[in-house]
Amino acid sequence: MHQDFKLVVNGRRRRTRTDADRPLLDVLREDFELTGTKYGCGEGVCGACTVLLDGVPTRSCITSVGEVGTDPIQTIEGLANNAELHKVQLALLVHEAMQCGYCVPGHIMTAVALSRDKPNATRKEIANEMSEHICRCCNYSSILSAVEQAVATDRKQERDEP
Repeated sequence: MHQDFKLVVNGRRRRTRTDADRPLLDVLREDFELTGTKYGCGEGVCGACTVLLDGVPTRSCITSVGEVGTDPIQTIEGLANNAELHKVQLALLVHEAMQCGYCVPGHIMTAVALSRDKPNATRKEIANEMSEHICRCCNYSSILSAVEQAVATDRKQERDEP
């Protein structure tokens, strides 16, 4: 049975009429044409579909649109600020951490939350958090270095503030 849903996606109010059990991933990609979030395994294991739901990394392939409620959704398309890339995106570029790029949006979304929530994360903690993502190109070393740089950027800014 179709229902009306009012969602806040990347700071914009969006509406769709769909089944409450439909995966959030499908709504984002098909209804809102936000194709940066990728379909990977369809089981919430690979992490390609990760978005931030109320700031928390969430697998959108196993989260139904009915579960979202009023929580804001942020996708990879919502990270750049006036065409200025997020520090995590910049770090991945610097470290050449993108090969095929399919897993990258999910990695980035988790790294954004990690850099915000754990600014003093150690390399081991970063590796543990990021291990929930699968990169078929096996570019884990570069991804880890990039996320470590993004987290370190926050630490440096904190030290430099008066």
